[in-house]
Amino acid sequence: MEQPQPKKELNNLQLRLLAGIIGGAVFIGAIFWSAWTFFLLFLVLTVLGLLEFYRLLAGKGYQPNKALGVLLGLELYVMFFWVKYGGLDPQWLYLLLPLMAFTLVAELYRKKEHPFENIAFTLLGVLYIAVPFALLHVLAFWPERYSWQIILGVMFLIWASDTGAYAAGKTFGKHKLFPRISPGKTWEGWAGGVVLSLVVGWVLSLVYFDLSLELWLGMAVLVAVFGVLGDLVESMLKRNLGVKDSGTLIPGHGGILDRFDSLILVVPFLVAFLELTHL
Repeated sequence: MEQPQPKKELNNLQLRLLAGIIGGAVFIGAIFWSAWTFFLLFLVLTVLGLLEFYRLLAGKGYQPNKALGVLLGLELYVMFFWVKYGGLDPQWLYLLLPLMAFTLVAELYRKKEHPFENIAFTLLGVLYIAVPFALLHVLAFWPERYSWQIILGVMFLIWASDTGAYAAGKTFGKHKLFPRISPGKTWEGWAGGVVLSLVVGWVLSLVYFDLSLELWLGMAVLVAVFGVLGDLVESMLKRNLGVKDSGTLIPGHGGILDRFDSLILVVPFLVAFLELTHL
């Protein structure tokens, strides 16, 4: 009698591909569907990103105030959404200042070692993760209504920059870009990312009319420059903490910070660019 054959497990490449397809479909669908699904998507990413960041620090013996950091990040994210979508008076954002200052007071009652390190790392998580995700609402509702085109366009530019850099780096890469932090990145790869980003920016201007050609190309340059720096910053964080990936949440892809490191650094520059060109 034949013995049943054991089921073959997916290899790492298959796992990455499957997770990428499913995750990409959910991600694009949530952005495209409505302002509320976009809001919920990045609300979840904000919470998961903050928890991941504080977990990494805890693994090295640091003791940030995780609960307060997540609460502050949520307050920041939700308030920015209501300012842009719900018409909340921007003056309510000043409420965030005493809430951030409360981080210092709260540390008095935690009785942990190295209190000012704890305060610094708590606020760093909010600055590094929650602020960029909150600023996404400025892009999403620029200048006045929800524009899935801008958010998806930014994601396409980031993916184009990553793809161009990978392909050019593998084919032509010889000169190291930043060997101390990421030995695999090359200047040739970075140039390939710039070129493909500009091409995709031009294509976006033909199909997404919420921004002009000049603005799409300007955003493409910013993504190509600061996207790779965002990757390097996250690599610096992982090297400092002695970890390979920021997490294991996304099978074959690592954690939230691994997947969104470029976006996190790019968003503040894109917001400044659009707002200043709109003056």
